[in-house]
Amino acid sequence: MTVAPSFAVLQERSGAQIVLRGSWSATQGDAVEKIADELARTIPAGPSELDMSGVERLDTLGAWVINRLLHMCAARDARITLKGVREAQEILLREAAYRAFDDGRPVSGGIVTGMLADTGESMVLAGRDVRDGVAFLGQVVASIGRVIRHPRRFRVTTLVAQIENVSLRGVPIIMLISFLVGAIVAQQGIFQLSRFGAAAFAVDLIGILVLRELGVLLTSIMVAGRSGSAYTAEIGSMNMREEIDALRVMGLDPIEVLVVPRILALIIGLPILTFIANISALFGGGVVSWVYGGVSPDVFIERLSDAVKVNTVMVGLIKAPFMALVIGLISCVEGLGVKGSAESLGRRVTDSVVKSIFMVIVVDGLFAMFFAAIKY
Repeated sequence: MTVAPSFAVLQERSGAQIVLRGSWSATQGDAVEKIADELARTIPAGPSELDMSGVERLDTLGAWVINRLLHMCAARDARITLKGVREAQEILLREAAYRAFDDGRPVSGGIVTGMLADTGESMVLAGRDVRDGVAFLGQVVASIGRVIRHPRRFRVTTLVAQIENVSLRGVPIIMLISFLVGAIVAQQGIFQLSRFGAAAFAVDLIGILVLRELGVLLTSIMVAGRSGSAYTAEIGSMNMREEIDALRVMGLDPIEVLVVPRILALIIGLPILTFIANISALFGGGVVSWVYGGVSPDVFIERLSDAVKVNTVMVGLIKAPFMALVIGLISCVEGLGVKGSAESLGRRVTDSVVKSIFMVIVVDGLFAMFFAAIKY
């Protein structure tokens, strides 16, 4: 038979002594809550003793309510010590510890204060991302060094499979987008330059713009949205299912097994896709120049060969591996940061794509300034 919870307050020289009796469990939840609230109002400030030797049954609800009672009394300078606590009850009280919750109300302040606070928080998060990215890059470099020392540990099959996913399966969409962009650039170039009687110079515009900037930039953005998001989702799903922890238990390095092949596949595949994108964009520009501007293929190729030099082609191809490295690092870091919920996975995939595209544009700008400085 379950005994209802009760209490008694005894006055002693050293302070008040509260004796708890009965069942402090979920079946007596309402009575337990009422008693705890009454005790919180009646226990005086100063030292007191809470005797639990008369508690017949205690579960997580009762332990949590008692913990909350102790916190409420401590807020009024009532110092309570526990007495007569059995070992099982002590463990339960420790595991079901009460903590105060934030009421969720926004901090009072003006609009300017809120904007400054949000800006500061964003800067802190950005600095944390940079720090984590640099640390992760060090882990990747260390893993590549271990693979170089022990070549048998490298998973060639995984690398080939990832190159297929990044390069071969991405060719159709890259060719289509690049063809359309090249056609649009050619149409607009011819339309604007024809006002000055210089429609033929649109060929120079197409060749230089595509080979130096647009080809590698569009390809990197497409790869970030396609392969980068896939990397984050794959590694994040493995993290949610604790497969990465299982790799560590088996003595395998997740960086070496999962990250290194994917980053190397991007570094190898992105220059190939950039070259294909350049050819497709030039082909699209040539078709539109012929149909819309009356520039024959022979004239187009001749003017293109005069306008484009070897360094023009190499500028775009040199950028590609660095952009691939940035995309791979960001996507893998975000994947490893996924927690055990679908919401976390979706948020990390979104962050991966946004951060990768942002950093690709930043890297492109840095290379543009560098090549301009060395006049290449």
